[in-house]
Amino acid sequence: MTGLLGGFGGQLGKDLAARWLGLLALPGALFLAAAATAAALGQAHALDVPRLVRQVAAWARDPAAGTVGGQIVLVVAVLVLSVGLGLIVRLLGAGLERLVLADGWASWPRPARALVARRIRARRRRWDEAHRAYGALWAEAARAKALQREVDPRTRLAALRVRDAVAAERPDRPTWSGDRIHGVSVRLLRDHRLDIALLWPHLWLVLPEQERAEITAARTGMTRASELGAWAVLYLSLSSWWWPAAVIAVLLAITARTRTRTATDGYARLVEAAVRLHARDLAGQVGIEFDGPLPADAGDRFDEVFASAPPLEPR
Repeated sequence: MTGLLGGFGGQLGKDLAARWLGLLALPGALFLAAAATAAALGQAHALDVPRLVRQVAAWARDPAAGTVGGQIVLVVAVLVLSVGLGLIVRLLGAGLERLVLADGWASWPRPARALVARRIRARRRRWDEAHRAYGALWAEAARAKALQREVDPRTRLAALRVRDAVAAERPDRPTWSGDRIHGVSVRLLRDHRLDIALLWPHLWLVLPEQERAEITAARTGMTRASELGAWAVLYLSLSSWWWPAAVIAVLLAITARTRTRTATDGYARLVEAAVRLHARDLAGQVGIEFDGPLPADAGDRFDEVFASAPPLEPR
């Protein structure tokens, strides 16, 4: 028993070490290498590889680098700085994610709130125009169906893609990703009067393990994408000393934007599907009975069970 536990503990330690190395130390070490390159080359010799080789060789000939103690100190310093950078990026990534999703933007400071409101109004104008075009084609298709005529759906589907490129629902956030998450609550409230903020913690406890793992993985993907954007910010800070860092920052930013959209879309789809598929399971556990599909007033029934009474008036 002890030997089995020891083997399990050793394997767990290896897994944690590998995860720590991949998520924190390695990206930080790459950034430190870029920073060292910036210090060695500067703007005037940004792509001078022979100069970089000579500078690295000069650093290696330093007396401190030739001793065991000096090498240990160097390795430890690189590891500590790498992990420190990784932790900073996690904090920056969390802030960047809040900025992108913009949940609660109405409580932001006034200048930021005004900019966000202007951005939302512009997105709403674009969405309204695209929605009117799609609605006209949808109405035409409905009339054709009533008259038993065939209509080519490709034009209507193209109009739908144009509208969804702005947002699936009428914009209430300054970004596509923010509206993608917000749209889930809008649809569930409209279709079934479900308050997802109230329902989700209870529903999470009854979801099958596999589905919870998939949702968690999708949510982690959003976090990783935001952290990639944070690395782009750090690399951009190096561009004052070494212009290729700006190229790296742009590439990272483009990749982060693409991954954020993909991960956000996947997460939103999984959350909405989980609610629609398992709301009946939750209802059964709390004594609510639904006959047939989830009704339009399902949220009212859940509110009776989960919603708290208002606070008592102070005496």
